[in-house]
Amino acid sequence: MELHTLARLAMKSIRTFLALAVALNAAQAQTRPEVTIETPAPKYGIFKLARPFHLERRVVSKTNLTNSPRLESLVRAGNLYLSAQDVIALALENNIDIAIQRYGPYLSTEVLRRAQGGGFLRDVGTPITPGPQSVSLAGVTVNSGGLGAGSGVGSGGGIVIQLGTAPPSLDPTLYVSANFQHNTTPLSNTLLSQIPFLLNDNQSFQMGYSQTFITGTNAQLFYGSQRYKLNSPTTLLNPYDTGFLDLYIQQPLLQGLSPAVNNRNIRVAKNNMKVTDLQFKRQVIVTISAILNLYWDLVSFNEDLRIKQQAVDTAQKLFDDNNAQVKLGAMAAIEITRANAELSNAKQELLITQTNVLQQETVLKNALSRNGIASAWFDEVHIVTLDKIVVPDKEDLKPTAELIADALAARPEIEQTKVNLESSRINLLGTKNALLPSLQAFVDLTNNALSGAANSLNVGNVYGVPDPYVVGGYGNLLGQVFRRNYPNYSVGFQLNIPFRNRAAQGDYVADQLQMRQSELQLQKAVSQVRVDVKNAVIALNQARSRYESAVATRKLAQETLQAEQNRFRFGESTIAQVVQAQRDVTLDQSLEVQAMANYTHAQIAFDDAVGRTLDVNHIQIDEAVTGQVARSSAIPGSVK
Repeated sequence: MELHTLARLAMKSIRTFLALAVALNAAQAQTRPEVTIETPAPKYGIFKLARPFHLERRVVSKTNLTNSPRLESLVRAGNLYLSAQDVIALALENNIDIAIQRYGPYLSTEVLRRAQGGGFLRDVGTPITPGPQSVSLAGVTVNSGGLGAGSGVGSGGGIVIQLGTAPPSLDPTLYVSANFQHNTTPLSNTLLSQIPFLLNDNQSFQMGYSQTFITGTNAQLFYGSQRYKLNSPTTLLNPYDTGFLDLYIQQPLLQGLSPAVNNRNIRVAKNNMKVTDLQFKRQVIVTISAILNLYWDLVSFNEDLRIKQQAVDTAQKLFDDNNAQVKLGAMAAIEITRANAELSNAKQELLITQTNVLQQETVLKNALSRNGIASAWFDEVHIVTLDKIVVPDKEDLKPTAELIADALAARPEIEQTKVNLESSRINLLGTKNALLPSLQAFVDLTNNALSGAANSLNVGNVYGVPDPYVVGGYGNLLGQVFRRNYPNYSVGFQLNIPFRNRAAQGDYVADQLQMRQSELQLQKAVSQVRVDVKNAVIALNQARSRYESAVATRKLAQETLQAEQNRFRFGESTIAQVVQAQRDVTLDQSLEVQAMANYTHAQIAFDDAVGRTLDVNHIQIDEAVTGQVARSSAIPGSVK
């Protein structure tokens, strides 16, 4: 008995430990940023010397293909319970389109790093992906303004034009070389060397540092030395070393002189970082709007399913009643056929609605998950919507002029167009600068040195005595270099004047023309925002009117059905008239549901057109960037 109790306690402890471990792993996965760029520590200490030169290996985190813990926490007994806020949170955490766009800011940061080193820009913009659509939009009017690709405002990426004066490479370069040689040269003339063949052991070493600055100034400092050891008695020094220290400075005086020209790629790259942030924000808006449409359409489909089920129940009751009446002889047999036809039609309508619900659940699941319905448990769950569509009694809208002003200030597409226009103006400086001739001035300063030992093969100093100043070791050579005992000086310029220069002229005029086009596109975008807002207001008011009309029509149909049923009891109506009245009620109920769904579409499109989608849905863009949403669910015990 005691062993059994201990075993049971041990198993309970193990289960508790495993549950805590799973919860801890889920929490860590939830708090870990989706995209990370890390620099692993070098395995060997000598690699630390490479860090100042940015030779370290930077590693991007692996793609996250797992869903957030929130998704599974919302499942109860095979049902996925979702509210509108849950849908928003799951979309921000798991939606693939948002996850793809999430890499944009990181890519633009690396392009900025590249531009700061003098590299050309790279196109890293990812087009906005339209959100998923419902499987059926019968009776639903989608406003063309403000929803993704439907809007007249473009959503392109940043500017990556690479024309005009090339920007200088701004990363410094360290150059080191060494060479060791042994040469044997047979001589046809022995008068100079006094030997039949010349042996030369040669060692050379060079080291240099080069850097170009934002002003276009290029500075190079080189040091080199060579050591010679010969078998000839005629050289006064043997072995001996030669060396030099050279400083070379080159400065453009016309083309490439302006820092505003040379750093234009850096400034455009910073603008493109703003563009990718706006692209991401726009993707979040488009995706959230589309997924909310999916959710509210599913709510309407479920409501329509309830209506169609009621129609089937009513038709079944009518068929059973008619069948009983026929058996009693109180009704003609043809009424059974009519009731059966009505029941068959109601079942067909129910089947269509059931199909819409199942397909809509599949589309919504795919939008809220990274791996779609690949998981068997997720494929089998049934979505239970927790919210109801509520149409307010009246619209509390600002004047249209204020709404337009809000939209122009909030819509990311307008800001993105302005940023790209600024980048076009910056790039215009480069093509304009390329019209100038190329004038380069340079200064070259070189210090030379010579040092070595007296040649031991020069017996009796037959061939002369070396100058005592050059007799010495390597330290003597370095002393000569830094004392500048043997200096060289040179200064000059180089002028290149391209005649006609048609390529540069064509680029400059073409860039001006494209910039004028961009200015017109900005004006077009502003005008389109005004149209979007105006149409969104009209669509919202019309959706309300259609809903109110649908409610009134449904009430009248119900009153008509009640009247027909009363008349039938007194023998003043027929089964066919009652059936037709029932059909009208079912149809008008479905039309009312569709009008409610149409209102949700109009409301979502209105929020998008005015630029308040994020605000009305309480979305923090920082949460969207990290994929970590801190909001509670209506389901007790679910993950925050």
